[in-house]
Amino acid sequence: MILNTDTEIAVNKAVQLLKQLISTPSFSREEAGTADVIYHYLKEEGVEVNRSGNNVWAVNKFYSNSRPTILLNSHHDTVKPNSGYTRDPFKPEMIDGKLYGLGSNDAGGALTTMIEAFLHYYRQPDLKVNLVLAATAEEEITGLGGIESIWSLLPHIDFAIVGEPTLCKMAIAEKGLLVLDCVAKGKAGHAARDEGDNAIYKALKDIEWFRTFQFPRISPTLGPVKMTVTLIEAGKQHNVVPAECRFTVDVRVTDAYTLDEVLAEISKHVLCEIKPRSVRLKPSGIEPGHPLVKAAMALGIQTYGSPTTSDQALIPVPSVKIGPGDSARSHMADEFIYVDEIKEGIAMYIRLLNQCSTLLPAPVAGNR
Repeated sequence: MILNTDTEIAVNKAVQLLKQLISTPSFSREEAGTADVIYHYLKEEGVEVNRSGNNVWAVNKFYSNSRPTILLNSHHDTVKPNSGYTRDPFKPEMIDGKLYGLGSNDAGGALTTMIEAFLHYYRQPDLKVNLVLAATAEEEITGLGGIESIWSLLPHIDFAIVGEPTLCKMAIAEKGLLVLDCVAKGKAGHAARDEGDNAIYKALKDIEWFRTFQFPRISPTLGPVKMTVTLIEAGKQHNVVPAECRFTVDVRVTDAYTLDEVLAEISKHVLCEIKPRSVRLKPSGIEPGHPLVKAAMALGIQTYGSPTTSDQALIPVPSVKIGPGDSARSHMADEFIYVDEIKEGIAMYIRLLNQCSTLLPAPVAGNR
């Protein structure tokens, strides 16, 4: 375990690194600057670093094929600051124990504390696990240039810890996301005469179904599948019956269903044309007997099901989501994280990895 003096040093280093990241704009697909910061920071710490695009990763110094490998993953891209900001989003300011700045909470706090936890273990020769640290891009837009783009370049990963602001609670399941572009088709006609087939009226029937339908299977951790119509567009002028009505549905899928099952069920009930924008963002869950979950329970870490989507959806191995900061602060104006949360995050990751290691079987000689 980190000693008190070492804890203070690690917290100070995490805060200084986070200030650098805040000072460096890193909108999704524009993260080259923060990738440089992270790359050079790890280099200066004596770590052998890899980079592809705006993704940076490293492996513990005494990696062994005989050990299970845990991925520590968080992102360094941010959304654009909203109009409510009263502070410079790129100026890190420390006030009353809070560090203000864009990306401080989502997910700079999780990323920098994960980095310090990784450095704590980096040179230890007798670990029961391998650690892979990945600071990735394009999480906020679930872009193709993020974690997916480097997955084949990483060593074999057995399971993962995804760093996001969760108040250091552990999300053991996460909803997937389907965005559906729907088109109800009718026939144009003059509004003053009994002509045409109004596509808006057709769309209303399907929209009402999306509003009221309940999928029968309920996830113990994530609850029901949730469908919300969020956009609608139809018509060009007031006196013409519209031939098309387009609308968008946000579908949050639980681990009780696959994306294909949800699509099949929807298709049975609606008449509109449906086109999913992506089927990449799958729901995720982890077995309650997994060492990560058992470790959390032993440490008194609260577990829950997360309604939001992260890089967990793109990671094809068992994973959990946990980190310092509060999801409620993500994307808010004048974003901030408490320094005490950074301290708690470093200690939490180290305790979790230590406890998880004790629950894993002894390493087996030979290659994987």
